[in-house]
Parts: sequence; C-alpha cells; structure tokens
Amino acid sequence: MAFLIDGKKISGQIKDELKVKIAELKEEGLVPTLAVVRVGDDPASALYVKNKKKACAYVGIESRSYEIPDTTSEEELLQLIGKLNADPDVNGILVQLPLPAQINEKHIISAIDPMKDVDGFHPMNVGALVTGEPGFVSCTPAGIIQLLKRSNIEIDGKECVVAGRSNIVGKPMSILLLRENATVTTCHSHTRDLKEVCKRADILVAAVGKPHFFNHEYVKDGAVVIDVGIHKLAPKTFCGDVDTEDVMDKVSAITPVPGGVGPMTVVMLLVNCVDALLMQKGRK
Repeated sequence: MAFLIDGKKISGQIKDELKVKIAELKEEGLVPTLAVVRVGDDPASALYVKNKKKACAYVGIESRSYEIPDTTSEEELLQLIGKLNADPDVNGILVQLPLPAQINEKHIISAIDPMKDVDGFHPMNVGALVTGEPGFVSCTPAGIIQLLKRSNIEIDGKECVVAGRSNIVGKPMSILLLRENATVTTCHSHTRDLKEVCKRADILVAAVGKPHFFNHEYVKDGAVVIDVGIHKLAPKTFCGDVDTEDVMDKVSAITPVPGGVGPMTVVMLLVNCVDALLMQKGRK
C-alpha cells in the first residue's frame, strides 16, 4: 500500500516553526506584513484569499486586504501596487490571479517590487531561480520540494519527470529538481510516447490540469507521485490529475487530493513573506 504524503501535517509543522520565528522577530519590533490584493468577486479567488489570511493570522503575519471592483482599470491597479511598493511597512505583495480581462497580468506581475514578490512570479525572481541566485521561488514548486524532503524521499540522483510546463508550476519545478541533483525530464502535450516517458520516473510530478489523466499505465512500480491538480467533481468532492485509486497498488508514495500539495502552496507563501522581511532588513 502506498505511503500518503500528508501535506496538511507537513504544512502544519512549517507553520508552527514560523510561529516561533515570527514571535522572536516581534520581540525585536519586526512584524512581517503581507498586502493581499483581490480584483472582483470570483468565488474561488475569494476562498483562496480567505485561506491565506487565516494562515497569516495563525503564524502572526499581519495581512492587509485590498478588495477592489472588477471594473478597476489596469492603471488604477498599477497605482495601488506603486503605493504598496513604496510602503516600508509592507514586506510582501500578493495580487490574486486571475485578473479581469481589461488588466494585463504580465504588466501587474512585473510592476511588483521583486523584493516584495512573495509569489515568485516576477521575471527577476524567475531569472534568479534559473541562475541559482537568491530570490523568491513560486510557492507550489517550493512546497513540493519540502514535501519530498520532509517525507525523507531522496531526490539526489533520481530520475524525475515533470508533466506540465506552466510558468507557475512546471518550469520552476523542473529547475528546483535540477538544483537537488535530479535528472529531470519536462514533458507536455507535444511529448511523444508520454506514457513511456512518465514510466521512467522515480518521481512523477503531475501538473497538466486534466482530472484523472494519469492512471497505472503512466507510472512504474515503486514510483513517487506528486499530484498538483485539483478539480471539483461535485460539491465537496475533488480529484487530482492522477487516478489515485488506479495507481495506489503500484506507487510507493503519493500526495492525496485534497490535502497534499495545496496546503503547502499557502504555507510557502508565509515562508516567503518572512524571508522578504529579513531580506529587506539586510538579514538574509
């Protein structure tokens, strides 16, 4: 039977570690502060923001909420980001995506001060990731590395396959695995013999955005499977990109959906926010 990699438990451990660290910083008069900007009233975005605020409150990060209408222009949003960039009391800036059609996401991401870009999406932080320089890393891939390490799953020397090439997950995930001395293959919709490529993986990261796409034909015996996808099938019923029941007897470890990768994405945002404060104070 496969070992379930418990993202809730591991994220809870990291939160408790952060709670202690933040309490020590507060004794020095330092309070990490996150500004969360949400444009419009998309229900999924509202839920994500609510979860992030709740996590901030638990560890002691101050969160400032900016909820603005979906009629907001790109220029108005850029002005708000400019104010947050200039505010010395704001350490991290998070603009919840997606944005309304009239706003260019790339323009917004590039406008955020790279030192406050706790999502790790700014081109300067992406470049720093590629070249191995200090910077912020996209939260989901960073969380996956923590899941593996804290589950005592060795990455060094392993053959890893990342199925997906998005800027938020696939590309940074491949680079982070390379950093850990894995041999990495990135595959996608144009990959020939996708099943055979995935079956080479000691560690398979499934991030294609298609429910139950990966079944037992895509995994080799004893593989570790990280399921990044989350899809709502019915009220309170979710699944990932992997058909968990179908692969359970083949794999050695797997992340559940929900409760696997998702909680780690939120907690790594908190880690980045604390790191932002330390970097801005010249202590990291």
